[in-house]
Amino acid sequence: MRDVEIIAPNFKRRLSGVTSTIVQLIPCQLRLGIGIATLGPGLPESLPKLRWSQLPGLWRRPARRRQRVWHARRNNEMAVGILLRHLLRMPLKLLFTSAAQRRHTAFTKWLIRRMDAVIATSDRSGFFLEVPHTVIQHGVDLSLFHPPETEEDAIAATGLPGRYLVGCFGRVRHQKGTDLFVQAMIELLPQHPEWTAVVSGRVTAEHVGFGDKLKADVAAAGLSDRILFLGEVPDIKVWYRRLTLYVAPSRNEGFGLTPLEAMASRTAVVASDAGAYAELIVNGETGAVVAAGDGEALTQAIAPYIADPALAIAHGENALRHVRANFALEKEATAIGAIYDRLLGGNRG
Repeated sequence: MRDVEIIAPNFKRRLSGVTSTIVQLIPCQLRLGIGIATLGPGLPESLPKLRWSQLPGLWRRPARRRQRVWHARRNNEMAVGILLRHLLRMPLKLLFTSAAQRRHTAFTKWLIRRMDAVIATSDRSGFFLEVPHTVIQHGVDLSLFHPPETEEDAIAATGLPGRYLVGCFGRVRHQKGTDLFVQAMIELLPQHPEWTAVVSGRVTAEHVGFGDKLKADVAAAGLSDRILFLGEVPDIKVWYRRLTLYVAPSRNEGFGLTPLEAMASRTAVVASDAGAYAELIVNGETGAVVAAGDGEALTQAIAPYIADPALAIAHGENALRHVRANFALEKEATAIGAIYDRLLGGNRG
């Protein structure tokens, strides 16, 4: 506890985009020498964790500082931080990272106004904040997401037909636009037999009917052998490396890491303008961006890549250079570390 200067609470048991961010970011922060620990469920055992029984230890200062930073990413985490500082008088600085791209409720605004600093994960999410903030975009771990290296990273390793793979990854539901991707594939693939499409992601109980309808549409089109539903796969990273084109058709997102993961794998991306997608992709160079929810525009944006795989390959090369130059995870961790230092500056014990 004496060495912990940053607490990163995670008050959601099920995997989410926020949880995924914490899982990727904290090991990088540790490598940079940041004394950080998590609190809460749903995180790997490999991450440093505080137990709830250790919370009274927050009354004692860390070894090198007079205070700690409580880095919240959800409303309930902000609320607990406020409780710990203002009611229990624990020596904490409060930091909130906001990815939401919508008008905040009155309660959320009240919580945010009590933070010592606020980070927005994109220009668009920053637009909805009514307090001073710093924009720090998410990065991607380039040691985990990287171009193909072995035979296992090729389409041949899958046993699927065709020479090229196009994929859509994430939970199968209306919000994620999975139906828009499937309809685009039903329209485009009959004219391009060298391509196969894959959908990977969990179908939760409330979305089983949605998923079954998509499979029925594919079967009715006679494309069940070329539009495959993989479900959840053990390692999604290798599937990114097998793709020639990745499609992110979400109708709504917070930030959205999948385009970065794809581009780091040397894969071109066609995406909606949901979340931060439009801020990640260089239109016409690393992929294409269309209006969220516009299925016809999505199909038209995918079509040139399906017709000309060399274009997809060239844009995949551009994408890799773009991510390495602008979206390395270390860049995000360093920028957040500067916020921590600013909050704790002058408070060394």
